[in-house]
Amino acid sequence: MKTRKTKTDFTNPAYYTNRELSWLEFDKRVLEEALDETNPLLERCKFLSIVASNLDEFFMVRIGTLKDMVHAGYEKPDLAGLTPAQQLTELGKEIKKLVEAQYRTFRKDLLPQLRENGIQVILQHEEMTPADAKAADAYFENTVYPVLTPMAVDSSRPFPLIRNKSLNIGALVRKGTEGPEFATVQVPSVLPRLVELPCKEGKRLILLEEIIERNMESLFSGYEIVCTAPFRITRNGDMTIDEDDTEDLLEEIEKQVKLRQRGDELRLEVDAGMDTALLSVILEETEIMPEDVFRIKGPLDLTVLMKLSGLEGYSHLRQAPYTPQPVPAFPEGCDVFEQIRQGDILVHHPYQTFEPVVNFIRQSADDENVLAIKQTLYRVSGNSPIIAALARAAENGKQVTVLVELKARFDEEHNIVWAKMLEKAGCHVIYGLMGLKTHSKITLVVRMEDDGIRRYVHLGTGNYNDATAKLYTDIGLFTCAEAFGEDATAVFNMLSGYSEPRKWNRLSVAPIWLKDRFLYLIGREKENALEGRNARIIAKMNSLSDPDIIKALYEASSAGVRIDLIVRGICCLKTGIPGVSENITVRSIVGNFLEHARIFYFQNDENPEYFCGSSDWMPRNLDHRVEIVFPVLAEELKEELWKILDTQLRDNRKARILQPNSRTYVKAAKGRGPAVSSQEVFCKQAKALAKKAKQKDPKETRTFTPMVPN
Repeated sequence: MKTRKTKTDFTNPAYYTNRELSWLEFDKRVLEEALDETNPLLERCKFLSIVASNLDEFFMVRIGTLKDMVHAGYEKPDLAGLTPAQQLTELGKEIKKLVEAQYRTFRKDLLPQLRENGIQVILQHEEMTPADAKAADAYFENTVYPVLTPMAVDSSRPFPLIRNKSLNIGALVRKGTEGPEFATVQVPSVLPRLVELPCKEGKRLILLEEIIERNMESLFSGYEIVCTAPFRITRNGDMTIDEDDTEDLLEEIEKQVKLRQRGDELRLEVDAGMDTALLSVILEETEIMPEDVFRIKGPLDLTVLMKLSGLEGYSHLRQAPYTPQPVPAFPEGCDVFEQIRQGDILVHHPYQTFEPVVNFIRQSADDENVLAIKQTLYRVSGNSPIIAALARAAENGKQVTVLVELKARFDEEHNIVWAKMLEKAGCHVIYGLMGLKTHSKITLVVRMEDDGIRRYVHLGTGNYNDATAKLYTDIGLFTCAEAFGEDATAVFNMLSGYSEPRKWNRLSVAPIWLKDRFLYLIGREKENALEGRNARIIAKMNSLSDPDIIKALYEASSAGVRIDLIVRGICCLKTGIPGVSENITVRSIVGNFLEHARIFYFQNDENPEYFCGSSDWMPRNLDHRVEIVFPVLAEELKEELWKILDTQLRDNRKARILQPNSRTYVKAAKGRGPAVSSQEVFCKQAKALAKKAKQKDPKETRTFTPMVPN
């Protein structure tokens, strides 16, 4: 009698990792870079600062959302089988461990080495010399005191609003024989938090809050200062906007941005030595639970360490700065339209400069043959040359349509300013589709040429932000192929007029059918493997948490498909489970640049297909955002993408490997071969390409040999 083979349940919660716990694992990998002695000292400080910034956002977004779920009575478990309440319990334990490791790294590793290298950071004002004290007190009197607003709390003065993430000094003060009262003063963010004191050699720095704390008697004259200590509150920063009942989205978001400062309290950070009576007052006046109090052995808010990276005279303690290299396909002073007409162009930022993207918009703004410019903007820089070019284009009479995504988290206020400015310049500004964020990165330029209308398109994996383009790794594609132009027109018609075309040529768009496209491509590899054909998937992205995608990957793996995933952050998939994911590897690369590009490779037997785009494999990207994924068709450009993926799969210096049936990562084994840091390899390659192009005749920088029949 034959026995029936048990069918694997690929939705088993044991096969998945909770996304929030996976997020914290990424912060641990960043913390490892702060511990890595092969990194320059000030770069290590930078990584520790990034951990602090990431934790702030984690509380404001993820912890805030989970607490809202608990308060609403939501008990549905996640894909890993954990309810919101259970997630909060597990996260509480892990966050405490992470914070302890964070400050242990600062106290035991970084602070002593800073002092050894002549950067004397004073953590407590009691450590000051008489000369230090004199200089600090003079700075307080002349610069700090006029800015401060001390606030007492009594029967006529209620407990003040403590702004989100602001640094404050709390105090208990007493007058005569009366009982102590609470008072507080906010450390002004308009002044440098690291104050330099006179010093013959090196740097001598003290934190601004220490200067204020030693001068508290000046703020509350006539009172005895019983005790003082710094504290900091993190609030729920997630916005809840009912777009159905909102008549003016811009106005509503402006209101919500202001309310963010008053969101529910989620975390209280206090100095480890804070007096218990002072802590009790703060807890009594807020809704913070004792388990959400973090007693910190060191300065609150270590994002201040980012300021150390800018200290003059310490270049030997920093990573040598990298200058993005020219793109050979865009020689200096070239006509961008002429270059794109010669063939599709792929750019790899920040190894190659973002300037061609900026020039594409600038030349479009001034070109008399350009009729229209359409662009999506998610996050842009503070002094964006792209915004300036779009405004100039409108003033020059072009039809300019700009989708400004007002709901880009923590950039809402910034984007509102740009939206108003563009409208004032004469641009047609739209805010996207109701209920969806527009996260796609696309520009369409319509130009009248001798043979009629031609459409030029730029598609990317990163934002149109010239500042972050020097820090984030991204891919961009320039093309004037008609199929891409038709699809780009359809995208903007959909965004502005709600009309979906009858067919799409090249672009895959979420939330319409991008997810189905990915599921089809994964399924095709599975079928190829089952039929004995070549089958492999390589996918690079920021995060992987979509349960349908993970299930499809498990099915493909169980059919024999080799799957290599390069996932920077969240990964809810587990590797190495027999019969489920034993053919899957996951690696995360944390380096000097933030890995941000999304690249997807499907072997398709002997006809490999490559895609890039704005979308991660997450429910929010595939189901709740407007995203674009585009194919890369030219063979020479496919080869470029293959080299990127292959190099990152060989990285054994900055890559960490997800361990089997676990959420933990370990550094890739160096093995016997050469050490490979993918980011360093790409820097060298970009320099070599730029040097080679410079040595050529500019007229010969791009040559194409036509194929002729034998």
